[in-house]
Amino acid sequence: MRVGLLSPSMPPFDSPEAVRLLVTLAERHGADSLWVPEHVVLPAESCTRYPYSADGVMPVPAEWPYPDPLAWLSYVAGMTSRIRLVTGMLILPQRNPVVLAKETATIDFLSGGRLSLGVGLGWYREEFDAVGVDFDNRVDRFEEYVHVLRALWSDEESFAGGHHRFHRARCYPKPAQPRGIPLIMGGHSVAAARRAGRLADGFFPVGSDPAPLFAHCRQAAAEAGRDPDDITLAAGARPATVERARELRAMGASVVLVYPPKVPMADLPDAFAEFTAQVLAPITAL
Repeated sequence: MRVGLLSPSMPPFDSPEAVRLLVTLAERHGADSLWVPEHVVLPAESCTRYPYSADGVMPVPAEWPYPDPLAWLSYVAGMTSRIRLVTGMLILPQRNPVVLAKETATIDFLSGGRLSLGVGLGWYREEFDAVGVDFDNRVDRFEEYVHVLRALWSDEESFAGGHHRFHRARCYPKPAQPRGIPLIMGGHSVAAARRAGRLADGFFPVGSDPAPLFAHCRQAAAEAGRDPDDITLAAGARPATVERARELRAMGASVVLVYPPKVPMADLPDAFAEFTAQVLAPITAL
């Protein structure tokens, strides 16, 4: 199995020096990928329920640092040569897809074809309000933006949708990956799973039991005339153990996502060596 590291851009890895040390160790010890989350802003006051906890409360304060994932991955691309670079997850409806196509193609081109674009629908209404983007039509725009990205990454020059139109628009450089940048979709609902089955190259469901959502994703892929095995399935391992990784593999996952050891920078080399021996190496060997 492949092992990716979740949230390597978050504290305690919130200084340039800590980032450099972490990604150097991750690449040296065989981690497959780095998955960087996104929030443009965190409102100090919110009425939106956080969907990933029982109490509905965001688990970090509004002052929590969320570096821009594309800028962070660009920084990391220059100090690595093998590890895959993944946005996990970029809030697609908040972006201009034409600009995003250019930004991501450039990163992929300069990194030698190592970028995967993880995208999510977004759930935080106040964040959409702050960015100045309509929250209520985000599903329609999400699906259209997927087609815009793939058009501009390929040789298509024209597109006509409900939100974006362009005619004979040429966007270079193209991604280094011949088939374009892999699109990984995240989510926690049946609708998200089915959307990934129709449109995505990969699917990362949020939650403690990904099996039902994996099944919905694969079913939707088959109904759309796609081979379900072409969709890479990823899942977070909590706890981060070999036993849990085996369970996820039995559900269909080929990528296991875990958090790196969160220790002071001075302790990180030793902690990462122990993490490699207990988690990274044995799961990779499965």
